[in-house]
Amino acid sequence: MRMTKREFLAWPNKAITLLGMSGVGKTTLANRLPKDDWFHFSGDYRIGTRYLDEPILDNIKRQAMQVDFLRDLLRSDSIYIASNVTVHNLAPISSFLGKLGREDLGGLPVEEFKRRQRLHRDAEISAMKDVPDFIAKSREIYGYDNFINDAGGSLCELDDPDVERALAEHTLIVYLRPDAQLEQELVTRAVRSPKPMYYQEAFLDESIARYLAEQGLSEPAQIEPDAFVRWVFPALLAHRRPRYQALADRWGYTIDAARVGEVADEADFLALIGEALHGRH
Repeated sequence: MRMTKREFLAWPNKAITLLGMSGVGKTTLANRLPKDDWFHFSGDYRIGTRYLDEPILDNIKRQAMQVDFLRDLLRSDSIYIASNVTVHNLAPISSFLGKLGREDLGGLPVEEFKRRQRLHRDAEISAMKDVPDFIAKSREIYGYDNFINDAGGSLCELDDPDVERALAEHTLIVYLRPDAQLEQELVTRAVRSPKPMYYQEAFLDESIARYLAEQGLSEPAQIEPDAFVRWVFPALLAHRRPRYQALADRWGYTIDAARVGEVADEADFLALIGEALHGRH
């Protein structure tokens, strides 16, 4: 969606999609908007509670069934298991995605890892296609005037034209672009606390091949899961950077993520986006 600064500020029912890597400030911005006026749609939350709910639970149950005490209780319907995905707690999704590599270190075989990656991609596509309906529901059912789509960090890798068109037609797309300092902070966090990530399959295959060659390993089953995540993250960052920018150039606008710290309230948020629009029109 394209518009001038004047049109944006006069827009009575604003709908915005925030793009960017996890950690650049998307959720921080969303949380600084008044909660009684802005419907906060989290793509990751929708993925975990709607489209990956059953696979997540199956994964948890599979682990629980390895414990005799829990297996007996589950089989007798004495207990039940439920995941508690929230906007601020996405650990069940991460635990499902898992990490590639040695099973004795909690890693997954390459084919199972790829299966889960594909399920995540399908789930993210479905969640993003839900955005237009949720914009309507947020107004008609819940009475919110405005809508913020806190999109997942892997949206730039979906390569789904229908998703791009749906978001561009119904929302103003804003890319939070990190500078070199923030990118280094993201790398430092990934090294300190390696987390499961989504990878495009072609990128993953190429990365596995390079990692095996560099480490002198013969097969993915020998990979140390955390070591691979730490090693691949800078390459993933570089892989996604032009993809985010291409989406913003094609459909939306770009804001320097470093300016997120300047936003204290809704007025600051709207002014920041207004500046980006003014620069393009």
